[in-house]
Amino acid sequence: MAHTFKGGVHPNYMKAPEVPVSVIAPPPQVVIPLAQHIGAPCIPIVEVGAYVTMGQKIGDNPAPVSAPVHASVSGRVVAIEPRPYPMGGTSMSVVIENDGLDTKCDALEPLTEEQLKDPDAILERIRECGIVGMGGAMFPTAFKIRGGIGKVDRLIINGAECEPYLNGDHLTMKLFPEELLKGIELVRIASGVDKAYYGIEVNKQDAISVLKAHYPEKYGVEIVSEKVKYPQGGEKMQVKAVTGREVKPGGLPSGVGCNVVSTRTCYAVYQACYEGRPVIDRIVTVAGSAMKQTVNALTRVGTPFAYLAEQCGGFAKTPRKIVLGGPMMGICATDINAPTVKGTSGVLFFTEKEDRNVKEPTCIHCGKCISVCPMRLEPMFMYMYYKKGDLDMLKKFHVTDCFECGSCAYNCPGRLPLTHAFKTAKVMLQEQVVREKEAAAK
Repeated sequence: MAHTFKGGVHPNYMKAPEVPVSVIAPPPQVVIPLAQHIGAPCIPIVEVGAYVTMGQKIGDNPAPVSAPVHASVSGRVVAIEPRPYPMGGTSMSVVIENDGLDTKCDALEPLTEEQLKDPDAILERIRECGIVGMGGAMFPTAFKIRGGIGKVDRLIINGAECEPYLNGDHLTMKLFPEELLKGIELVRIASGVDKAYYGIEVNKQDAISVLKAHYPEKYGVEIVSEKVKYPQGGEKMQVKAVTGREVKPGGLPSGVGCNVVSTRTCYAVYQACYEGRPVIDRIVTVAGSAMKQTVNALTRVGTPFAYLAEQCGGFAKTPRKIVLGGPMMGICATDINAPTVKGTSGVLFFTEKEDRNVKEPTCIHCGKCISVCPMRLEPMFMYMYYKKGDLDMLKKFHVTDCFECGSCAYNCPGRLPLTHAFKTAKVMLQEQVVREKEAAAK
């Protein structure tokens, strides 16, 4: 029986895993932000004018929660300055003039057979290669695994990829099954557990069949078939579907003995350990009503969105909105010249066709938002207290447990901007905490 969780929705998935991966020629200039992870941003370790090779480390930070960044092309560093950032504003970035040669950095050799069995060696390589949560969270993977050692007895690999449009994980499963299973094995060894559970939605049966043909049990991997439902790819949903355990409000998967790692992250671990290759590219789904076609593009980190769209066939219509990731939980980009980063799984260009905003959104008290919330919250009442500015009641109704999956807004016939309201409400609560601390310090 397929595993699942309470609530959720079934959006039009708009996926195209049958579209083969296209290798996108790297741009004349790449822009490598020094902050491509949760935690302390990197400090540049190269200077303007320096020649760098593909895969060379160009930024690092000794802070525990950090991950180095690497050059995705070879060429000359022409600037180290603030540049447009995918998530808004600007970020200090290393700008490299591409020489078109892709001269490889030879600083990292593949791990030896002994090292491939050594948790410390694996974790050190994961950190050195700048691997982060490539499902979009961009949390440094080495730190995440280390934090779970001794606490985690269930390692879950997230193969749901439940967001509409996105195909990168599905294609990674189909194209690189053995490499992916070896990557999962390395994560399992580093985590100190005997088995990994690979949760994959049953609409990816072709990928499941390919993986099973490579005997996943040989790598300590059990494939768990999951029901097709959004947001199955959420960490807490994966924990519930695979183990039946409930993550407490405000808690993390590690609190119930689980760690969740994404598919593409595991493949990056394989590349780091078996090939000595840091994170410099990934499959990015380029799609949306503004595009002439959907493209699954193997894209270098640091590729500007405008260049990526051009290489993928260009626009059929002028885009009104650019969404990074999927349309349910993705972030709106504010600058078409911002670059892709390690966590960019999709770049979606939309027209007014997808605009669900109305002038006077109205709650009709139907309760549909409550029925689909995977966190068992009550969005209807949370929205009411948000409109009133009642922070105490927002806390009482656990607004901070909302992980902004968008199921409630998707299912709302009154088109209330629920997800945006709850995101704003959490900012208001954080500001309240700051004010209270300042008042107590006086």
